[in-house]
Formats: sequence, C-alpha cells, structure tokens
Amino acid sequence: MVLPLSDGLPARRPPIVNWTLIAANFAVWIVYELPHLDRSILHASLYPCTVNGTCTGPEPWGISWFTAMFLHGSWSHILGNMLFLAIFGKNVEDAFGHVRYLVFYIAGGFVAAATQTAATLLTGTAADAAVPTLGASGAIAAVLGAYIVLYPRSRVFGLIVFFPVRVSAWFYLGAWFLYQLVEANAGLLSTVSDNGGVAFFAHVGGFIFGFLITRILVSSARVTPTPYIAPQPYG
Repeated sequence: MVLPLSDGLPARRPPIVNWTLIAANFAVWIVYELPHLDRSILHASLYPCTVNGTCTGPEPWGISWFTAMFLHGSWSHILGNMLFLAIFGKNVEDAFGHVRYLVFYIAGGFVAAATQTAATLLTGTAADAAVPTLGASGAIAAVLGAYIVLYPRSRVFGLIVFFPVRVSAWFYLGAWFLYQLVEANAGLLSTVSDNGGVAFFAHVGGFIFGFLITRILVSSARVTPTPYIAPQPYG
C-alpha cells in the first residue's frame, strides 16, 4: 500500500476547518485519552448494542456517535488518520467552503457510524455489538469520496516502503475503496479497539456518502473544485 505524502495541489485559501479538526483530534488524544487510554475508549466510544437497546453504554448513542469520531486507539491509528485528513481534506474544504465542509465532515461521520452499526447489528453477534466503535476514519472516508469526485486527475505522491511513487488520485482512492469493500464483505465487522479490528463498513458508508453528495453538489454548481494544473516537466 502506498503511504501518501502529498497531492501536489495547493489550496486557494487556508483550510482553517481542516486544521481545527486535526488539532481537535490530537487534543482529545493527548489530553483526554493518553492519561487513561482504556477507560477513555470505554467511556466515549459508540456501542452498536446501545442503538437497538440490547445494552446500556456509558453515554447514549445519540452522543457517543459524535464523541467516538474524535477517539483513537493508538499512535499509529491517529497519525494515519490525520495524515490522510491533512493531505486530502484541505482541497475538499477549499471546494466546499469552511462551513459546508464542517457540516459535510460531521454528516459523513454520522453516516459512517450508522453504516457500521447497521452491519454489526444485522450480521454480527451480540459480542460484536458490544465492541466499542471509534475513530475519525469514517468521516475521513467521506472526505476521500468527495476528493475523488473533485480532483480525480491530481497526482498522489507517496512511498511503497522506501520507494517513491506517484499515482493518479482516481486510481489510488479507487483502489483504497475497493480494498475496504472487499474486507467489509469478508465479514470483518469488528472495530478498532483492543482486538485490533477495523470498521470497514464505516469506511465504505462514509466514502459512498462523500462521493454521492459531492456529485450532487458539483452537478448543481454549488461546489467548485480548485482548477488542476498538470506539473510541467523540467528543462
């Protein structure tokens, strides 16, 4: 898998909402989670079983779906998520505008959480439904779905181990989505918690939401992407 480092596409204005979201995630991680990681995760995560009433969580699901968006299970979890948000979120915010981007991000997180919860309750066990769901990756998946609509021709620069590569955004993000879809259909319904699972259905739901909403906004001329300028060869 390519580790993305840049998309080479500057934003037209400072992505203040994206910066704020990244700062908020790190603040929650450092100030709230790190001192008592396990207890923090157990308290503020979303439990699918609270939605159908088969269990009672520390917080109602109407609150915990939101708080869970800012929780992470490890340094690698938050660093990976924030890297993707930093690279791809700035240009989506540039196209959407600050307020619309914030609403879109939160809505994407809700749809992602709802998708994962529905998949767990419909096909998982009672034990699956009691596993805490957490992480910003569902909302970030919505950002990726928007990005592939807005900037399919941009070039993502990254590394495969130590080898630099540059691939088109439509290929990179398309491959990313297909991987999430395959893994979700393989039945990996657990979440990022002590068992190390991944909420693949949240990624699928968030990405599809971002893709469809952005297609609608672009077709109605409510969202205008940054014009793409192909890199010029040297010489």
